[in-house]
Amino acid sequence: MIRRPAWANSSVEMQEYYDHYWGFPVHNDQKLFEMLSLELFQAGLTWQTIWKRRAAFEQAFANFVIEEVATFDKKKIEQLCADPTIIRNRRKIEAVVNNANVILQLRKKNITFNDYIWQFVGGKAQRLVLTEGENLPAQTRKSQEISRQMRKAGFKFIGPTIIYSFMTAVGMVNARLE
Repeated sequence: MIRRPAWANSSVEMQEYYDHYWGFPVHNDQKLFEMLSLELFQAGLTWQTIWKRRAAFEQAFANFVIEEVATFDKKKIEQLCADPTIIRNRRKIEAVVNNANVILQLRKKNITFNDYIWQFVGGKAQRLVLTEGENLPAQTRKSQEISRQMRKAGFKFIGPTIIYSFMTAVGMVNARLE
């Protein structure tokens, strides 16, 4: 039987997310980009809201194919701002397109997004042990540092809270209950 934190038992979708996605190390550029994008859309909202719309986000953002998203122009951004199936926040949409372009710039330097993001934890998941009922911190010194470095690299809409949520989602921080 899988032990889950309270948030993961709040709905069938959250159980599915926890059981099959959350906290497992991700090393695929496209999946990392997708999770970073979904995390930035979550800002100010619940994760359940975003996860329920995941299929719509995938369709709207070309399955998060980095090369495709990087080509989105003003017309495409306008279309996305009018799409009721996703979160229609222009700053967030523009940040996703910007971030795809930053990842392509990293690739020109022979740096994959996977290598870039995992370097911050030495390529190895960091273990966080929580006691029963203890909540994840909203951010850490490490997420603050990563957020600063990513902003310097050109990424947008990646504050320390978004980054810490991303880190736990993609397994850079392993906070799963054992």
